Amino acid sequence: MRILAVDDDRNNLKMIAFLLREEGYEVITTDNGKEALELVDSQHPDLVILDVMMPQIDGFEVCRRIRQTMDVPIIILSAKGETADKVLGLELGADDYLPKPFEPSELLARVRAVLRRSEISTFDDPNAAVSVSGLRLDPVGNRVILEDGRAVDLTPIEFRLLHCLMRNAGRTLSHDYLLSHAWGYDYDGYSNQIAVYIRRLRSKIEEDPANPKYITTVRGLGYRFEKY
Repeated sequence: MRILAVDDDRNNLKMIAFLLREEGYEVITTDNGKEALELVDSQHPDLVILDVMMPQIDGFEVCRRIRQTMDVPIIILSAKGETADKVLGLELGADDYLPKPFEPSELLARVRAVLRRSEISTFDDPNAAVSVSGLRLDPVGNRVILEDGRAVDLTPIEFRLLHCLMRNAGRTLSHDYLLSHAWGYDYDGYSNQIAVYIRRLRSKIEEDPANPKYITTVRGLGYRFEKY
């Protein structure tokens, strides 16, 4: 697995690269957003670890530009630990957000989990091709086909979350269930992360995201994909 690590703090970048190489990953590094975008395009990493606070092009903008063309998994690292910054990173398409300072073991656990999710082949899952309420998931193209025939591209985590909801259509799924089955392990205190992705999915599949037809909120319990 090839990982691109981006951080303008050289000491932090060296530490991240050392940790990852010790785990057997191939690591590419850069200290700026401009080169990061060039490396993503030329080196095709399996994962991007991206710091937010960088000069010229910050991590949020790098994340946004990457998501315009590809769905490579992204973990954002930032000393900005406020909820609003976490939400912004997730809304821009990041798969995970880890505030600094962090424990090396936690970073490695997040890396393994994100890569494990991206490695899972939907071709091996007989339930991957799901059709419910006029929507059809396309595991080959990592997209959802809407009732009017339009195809909407999904990021890997969006696909897994929607797949989990559609596979359990008609059932109310708790935050813990969704975190465990879509993200692959428990995220303490990350229930608002689900809300961010639910909003993103609604903006892609709902005619009126403010009054959702497919993904409804069951207050105090979780979310449900409605069957029609």
